[in-house]
Amino acid sequence: MHKEDEQHKAEDMIDKDLYEDIDDDEMYELVQEGRRKVLEKARLEKDKKPKRPFPKWTFWLISLALILNLIALLPQTISIPAIDFLMTSAKLSGQADVKEHKKAVVVVETEDGRGTGFAISADGTIITNHHVIEGEDSVTIAFPDEGLFTAKVTADYPAVDLAVLKVDAENFPHLKLAKETTFETDEAISFIGNPLRFQGIANKGTVIDYTNLSDWEEPVVMIDAPVYRGNSGSPIINDNGEVIGVIFATLNHETYGKVGLFVPIDYYYDNR
Repeated sequence: MHKEDEQHKAEDMIDKDLYEDIDDDEMYELVQEGRRKVLEKARLEKDKKPKRPFPKWTFWLISLALILNLIALLPQTISIPAIDFLMTSAKLSGQADVKEHKKAVVVVETEDGRGTGFAISADGTIITNHHVIEGEDSVTIAFPDEGLFTAKVTADYPAVDLAVLKVDAENFPHLKLAKETTFETDEAISFIGNPLRFQGIANKGTVIDYTNLSDWEEPVVMIDAPVYRGNSGSPIINDNGEVIGVIFATLNHETYGKVGLFVPIDYYYDNR
């Protein structure tokens, strides 16, 4: 790849809306209920007119109407493609390791917006993005099980879009950091965050490679994954259950299309 093709301007995905408290299981049931209604409607129509085949166009018209009704129940920021990542999250969240990882991922909320963070120690040390807490001395943190806390901003590294928060805690769930960011091309990763208006959404993807941004001195890593607004601050977790990076933006890449971007965890070590 030519050097000029590697220079990109990232678009930060900061969610400025409060999340709608609909969890993975509820979303899965909403989608499944929509499917059941379509099938039941088709069966009833067939029973009423057994001598005539059920027109395909009628089936699709009913399906469309039910999908529109389903979307009406969702937050306005949700699109049809977003339903796919909610279904994936419902499946992943059934895994024991993902359930444990989700306990350490928090909502980071300020007066102006909202993002994601994750605890890295039992005493309440949390990593998030600089742009999520920019201009704040303290923020509100919501753990899935422990509830709400006020967290102080104890360190801020704008050059690599990272920040460290601290709450007073003991024996809190936390994630293990990898000693360094290592990966293979197409290696599978998972991540957990608060995209759109949702909380604690687990998803998966694959690592593409490093890339350079026009306004960054250090390279960042691209992933092929469904990254949405509110995923800023989400931990990238490898198959060993270790955090190798922090999602901070998306990028429309000339070769790979829309990709997610994460800050290698090495930059946290380099700056602390």
